[in-house]
Amino acid sequence: MDFTNKTAISTGAASGMGLLFSENFASLGGDVVMSDVNEAVLNEKVAAINAKGCGRAIGVVCDVRDYSQVCAARDRAVAEFGRIDVMANFAGGTAVRMCKVDRVKYPEFPDVPIDVYDWGIDVNLKGPFYFAHAVLKQMREQESGLIINIGSITGAEGADYGMDYSTSKAGLMFGLTKSIAQFGAKYGIRCVCISPGPVLTRPAMANMKTMLGRAAEPQEIIDLCLFIASEKGQFINGENIMIDGGRNAMKRS
Repeated sequence: MDFTNKTAISTGAASGMGLLFSENFASLGGDVVMSDVNEAVLNEKVAAINAKGCGRAIGVVCDVRDYSQVCAARDRAVAEFGRIDVMANFAGGTAVRMCKVDRVKYPEFPDVPIDVYDWGIDVNLKGPFYFAHAVLKQMREQESGLIINIGSITGAEGADYGMDYSTSKAGLMFGLTKSIAQFGAKYGIRCVCISPGPVLTRPAMANMKTMLGRAAEPQEIIDLCLFIASEKGQFINGENIMIDGGRNAMKRS
């Protein structure tokens, strides 16, 4: 795969799969705009990529919940590299975990403060929606581009506590991705959702069952993203692709 003269924006790029995507895209010759709220760590990761001397990386501090910051990230990408070929929406997480909700104090869904779930829906659903709205202006002008949304097995299974996450991911998998693909078709723009099962970004993920008896390595998810973005994956569009070790096909008890 060769991404020379291609530009990607990656959200959540200071850590996890957003960082791994950025590292891989740059190692294959592409330029990457790395977006994250953690400025200090972001700058460190950008410098590490640039030190390798392949594709170029720049960092943009951006809270995906703020549309003005989203537009600023898009504008920086265009100013630096002249185009946006891939938009990869990695920023996200289950609100009850990210906001460190006390399960003893707030034992069930109706007990959790609503602002916790607001955070989850804003980051996991509105963030990708905001970035789509912003970058599609540029992609329409250049008549090409790919938006990669990151869904989750949880979007298909549901969740009785972290409902913000399952609701948001289902919206990406079955609503936003198809809608962007429908809009973008006449402009040569594609949209694909990648929906992982358990991924070893956290040790607890190893406890989720799959048909293959293991969780995915993060690189396995990124390899699929890169394939879809490459010349080899150009016929994939408007689809939600499960990469879950067969978890979604398992028998329900």
